[in-house]
Amino acid sequence: MVGQQQVVDAAAAAAAAATMRVPVPPPKPLLRTIGGNLMETFFPDDPFRAVARESGGRRALAALRYVFPFLEWLPSYSLAALWSDVVAGVTIASLAVPQGISYAKLGDLPPIMGLYSSFVPPLVYAVMGSSRELAVGTTAVASLLFAATLGKEAPPGEKPELYAALAFTATFFAGVLQAGLGVLRLGFLVDLLSHAAIVGFMAGAATIVCLQQLKGMLGLAHFTTSTDVVAVVRSVVTQSHQWRWQSIVVGCCFLIFLLFARYISKRKPKWFLLSAMAPLASVIAGSVLVYLIHGDRHGIPVIGYLKKGINPPSARDLLLSSPHTMVALRTGIITGIIGLAEGIAIGRSFAMLKSYNVDGNKEMIAFGAMNIVGSCTSCYLTAGPFSRAAVNHNAGCKTPMSNAVMAVAVMLTLQFLTPLFHYTPLVVLSAIIISAMIGIIDYKAAVRLWKVDKIDFCVCVGTYLGVVFGDIQIGLAIAVGISILRILLFIARPKTTVLGKMPNSTNFRRMDQYTVAKAVPGLLVLRIDSPIYFANSGYLRERIMRWIDNEEDRIKAEGLESLKCVVLDMGAVASIDTSGTKMLEDLKKNLDRSSIQIALANPGSEIMRKLDKSNVLGLIGEEWIFLTVSEACYYAQQNCKIGVGMGVVQCVVDPEHMV
Repeated sequence: MVGQQQVVDAAAAAAAAATMRVPVPPPKPLLRTIGGNLMETFFPDDPFRAVARESGGRRALAALRYVFPFLEWLPSYSLAALWSDVVAGVTIASLAVPQGISYAKLGDLPPIMGLYSSFVPPLVYAVMGSSRELAVGTTAVASLLFAATLGKEAPPGEKPELYAALAFTATFFAGVLQAGLGVLRLGFLVDLLSHAAIVGFMAGAATIVCLQQLKGMLGLAHFTTSTDVVAVVRSVVTQSHQWRWQSIVVGCCFLIFLLFARYISKRKPKWFLLSAMAPLASVIAGSVLVYLIHGDRHGIPVIGYLKKGINPPSARDLLLSSPHTMVALRTGIITGIIGLAEGIAIGRSFAMLKSYNVDGNKEMIAFGAMNIVGSCTSCYLTAGPFSRAAVNHNAGCKTPMSNAVMAVAVMLTLQFLTPLFHYTPLVVLSAIIISAMIGIIDYKAAVRLWKVDKIDFCVCVGTYLGVVFGDIQIGLAIAVGISILRILLFIARPKTTVLGKMPNSTNFRRMDQYTVAKAVPGLLVLRIDSPIYFANSGYLRERIMRWIDNEEDRIKAEGLESLKCVVLDMGAVASIDTSGTKMLEDLKKNLDRSSIQIALANPGSEIMRKLDKSNVLGLIGEEWIFLTVSEACYYAQQNCKIGVGMGVVQCVVDPEHMV
């Protein structure tokens, strides 16, 4: 009785399904279709929604708020928020001053330029930035890239003025690139750097930066300009007779102190100020020590004279039509992309902790604006380093105003305190850089990649090795190349899986995941997990035919009923092009020669529209297009005379799920 009732239910469902065919959507005007696709590509977040719903003068004000995010929080700014931002700004200034000097030395630029770069760009970001926690400034990776690429064109020891002009020009090009990507809504291009590639790249860059600091830690006067580990080790070993024990002792002492401060701050987050103030304390203590013992006369190199005053203009120094322009352009593009990828990722990670959103395109415009303005005011490339953002977050910042407070503190330092850095030992700056870079090497992320995805782990390791044994540009090329290759592989080699029927259910699931799912006799159900394009249509045709051959071999080996119908689950196929429709046409003809029917289940509106326009829909037959896999299987059993004496697939139709 139960079996008869199931057959009756299935027959009734089939009758209902006959009136619920998948419709072909009505045609859309071409311009409307193109406009919709462009909106989805460049404006998926509908950024102008807040502007569009206003009227009159309010619309203009909403547009200004979009361009200048500070207008959103400034009207409701309170004294309590100001106090929090002042505390955070002063705290990150205590880190920005020694870091700025250190990173400028790393980039073979005048130390004062590191302070310049912590004054003007933060003011611009305070007006245009949308992240509350990001504290902008110079970065070690960009500094090292400037030294490695621009230094070959204009050795800073021989041509310091040309080298500085190239640094300003590269910063200008980086800013133009960043702002252009933001204005044109091309932020998704930065996402070509996968998380695994970024982890490996940053770890490799941090390793190279640490190795470069052996020059200061060992007190060497000359050092290799190459960044690969082999050249650095060779330079250290061949100059072992020139190591200065004074620099080694002082450097190790301060490095141990900085690492201990970082360790305590991680163990007890309430003591974050210890880690934040440690670099400045090291600079002060090192300067006092060298001054008292006259260390500059006993083998401990010092910074020397730093001139007072705020940033001088540098717009006239930009080399926009020079034989060296292409080098600056290439350096600007590389450092600009790295700065964006790092800064936006950091800003979004902190935004998630406080449950608000950071607009990546706005951030690109803000980064671009601060680098364009910075290049005209004696600054070199600035981004959003993690160390400053972490200190800013832990110090309790409320708005980007903390960047403005930091800028004011740095300005006061430029105006009145620069002579105090005369006796700052270079070895202390090296210790500061090493302690900061050790925090960038995220070994926990690498371990997590190994556990979750071995391919991602290989991408991470490959990028790391490319940076360490090649150079930063090779490592970046490997990172981008592997990321693009993975995208192409996902597109060109999409997944196809066999589905089986779940017991006591109308659901079909992957048989390699659900061991209880069983194949339906005489049917082969395949799911395509990708859009069908010219890049993968040939592969899909061959892969589907291979699935069919494997199924027929299994049927012969087990003496089962011959294959009568192939059902393609199209639910994951978001789009299709003419190569895809041609593939389905060829597949239909091939299966016809073998007396095997083809059926499509759950095709989307775009799929139906293109199948109809290409006449493939008529070739397959509208009666073989179904809402669900279960309906397709039931219809095939009834019309292909499958499973006689074996029962049928029960098919339940829910009117609420009509396409």
